[in-house]
Amino acid sequence: MKILTEHIDVQGIETIDVFRKKGGYSAVEKALKTMTPDEVTEEVKKSGIRGRGGAGFPMGMKWSFLAKPEGVPRYLVCNADESEPGTFKDHYLMMKSPHTLIEGMIVSSYALGANTSYIYVRGELMYVVNILEKAIQEAYDKGLLGKNILGSGYDLDLFVQPGGGAYICGEETALLESLEGKRGNPRNKPPFPAVKGLWQCPTVVNNVESIAATSWIINNGGDEYAKIGIGRSTGTKLISASGHVRKPGVYEIPLGITVEDFIFADEWCGGIRDGHKLKAVVAGGSSVPILPAELILKTVNGENRLMTYESLSDGGFITGTMLGSGGFVVMDETTCIVHNTLTFGRFYHHESCGQCSPCREGTGWMDKVLYRIEHGKGRQEDIDLLVDVAKKIEGNTICPLGEAASWPVAAAIRHFRDEFEWHIKHPEKATQKGAVFMREGASWSL
Repeated sequence: MKILTEHIDVQGIETIDVFRKKGGYSAVEKALKTMTPDEVTEEVKKSGIRGRGGAGFPMGMKWSFLAKPEGVPRYLVCNADESEPGTFKDHYLMMKSPHTLIEGMIVSSYALGANTSYIYVRGELMYVVNILEKAIQEAYDKGLLGKNILGSGYDLDLFVQPGGGAYICGEETALLESLEGKRGNPRNKPPFPAVKGLWQCPTVVNNVESIAATSWIINNGGDEYAKIGIGRSTGTKLISASGHVRKPGVYEIPLGITVEDFIFADEWCGGIRDGHKLKAVVAGGSSVPILPAELILKTVNGENRLMTYESLSDGGFITGTMLGSGGFVVMDETTCIVHNTLTFGRFYHHESCGQCSPCREGTGWMDKVLYRIEHGKGRQEDIDLLVDVAKKIEGNTICPLGEAASWPVAAAIRHFRDEFEWHIKHPEKATQKGAVFMREGASWSL
């Protein structure tokens, strides 16, 4: 089942003429000519689609929270600031089929009563900005944007805004601050964006993949969408697969396939690269807990781990993880978990906006201690120190970057503590180029 990527490899699909030949913008016609905004929202609710940017909050419910005061404009903002390490699905979709997102923006804006909407794109992706702006102009030229779209009486202006390349602007209130021309610092909540968002007006912020899926939902019905997937994990999901798999790339999967199938089936990742074994997986982007092979394939109860929100989180953070943004990073036995954790820790230290002391200072401390362990200067007490610092960051910041920084460190120590201990006990071996801790027999190799 392909919803977003069915025609993504069709030659010329990035142009409006080819896109329309493949059924593009039919959802706009159906929504604007035959449905009320509330009816569009109701179909999205029926679909059960959950936010695809990481949080997994029901999209229709989020729309229903939007305040509608008389005489006050409302806004839809698409969060295309895809900054999570290991995640690249959204910019792939925008690059290959920009009209898929634009159609979803029109349908979603109509449902929300927004007459001005924005696509906020990560600053490093200027080539994507150029692709989107060209596609938006095509939509204007065909009467699909602007005044009185398709004679429906509905008006919508759509703008693309590049960001400055800050990870923090993936958090919706920091994104809104940046969109207003300010420094991208997260806001205290409440008030939430649904009440006081862009320019203090009611605003909905949704992810690229979430918005793009609304067109299929309107064309086929929310009930049909809900039939795809399992339980509360409905529909399909774009997964950014990278690391030590034979076939890295972006895959659209029906939610509910097993993790083992996704990693090893030829239809998907094709297994681990030749001659190597699965060691660990980061299932939802760098901010979610890492899991060793035995826990990513099976739950502690021996059940197959599924590619769903519920199954991946089974066991909580003790034995589970999160689907998150779908940044699926696979690691074989040559991966140094300490080095990988340092890489993630350094990223979050660099990307902290500095507004909250626990995050500003704590990410720096974790970065320094991880660097010390990785470079042969670690002390045994450093392991518990890292856990303690992570606990003091978690839950004590305005936005979730604190959790995003602390969870990977705590999980790496929880599941691979022996590897951290080996680095401390054998610094002369750990610092040799190419040295990797091998759990079998607690040996090491070059």
